Amino acid sequence: MYAAPHEFGMLQDQRVDVDGLSVDGLRAEYDEELRAVIDGHGPETVAAESDVDVGTVSAIADGESPPLSLSDAAAILALGEEYPDAETIETMACEHLLLGMSMAVLDVDALASEVRLDLSAKEIQQKLERRAAMDLAEFVAIEYAIADRQY
Repeated sequence: MYAAPHEFGMLQDQRVDVDGLSVDGLRAEYDEELRAVIDGHGPETVAAESDVDVGTVSAIADGESPPLSLSDAAAILALGEEYPDAETIETMACEHLLLGMSMAVLDVDALASEVRLDLSAKEIQQKLERRAAMDLAEFVAIEYAIADRQY
C-alpha cells in the first residue's frame, strides 16, 4: 500500500508498508519501473540523456538488476513524462525515508540493526541526509526495514 501524495512513480513516493514483499521483490518493482522508462525511450537514448552507462541501462532493459546508484535511478526515471527532475526524485526519496523513520519510531542505530547491510548507523545517517552516495540496493534495504515497521 502506498500513500501517494504525488502523481509520480514509486521511488519518490512514501511507502508505508511492504505488503508481503521481500527486499528482492521490492527491488524488482523498482527495476520494473526503470525498465518501463527505458522501454519507452530506448537504452541508447536513456544512457545518453541520463549519463548512465549504456551497459547498465541495457542490463535493466534485459531484465537484470545491476548495481545502480540512487542518483542514476533518479536520472533514468526523470526521463519519463510523469516524473519530476532527477534531483527532486532523489530528494523526495530520501525525505520519505526520514519521515518513515519517525513514523516507525526508528533511529539510525535501530535501523542499522534492522537492515541487512554492512553499514554503521553513522553511514546510514550520512546516506539518508545525502552527505554520502546511496546505491539503489541500499535504498531498497533501508526503505524495506522502515516500511516493515509501519503498520
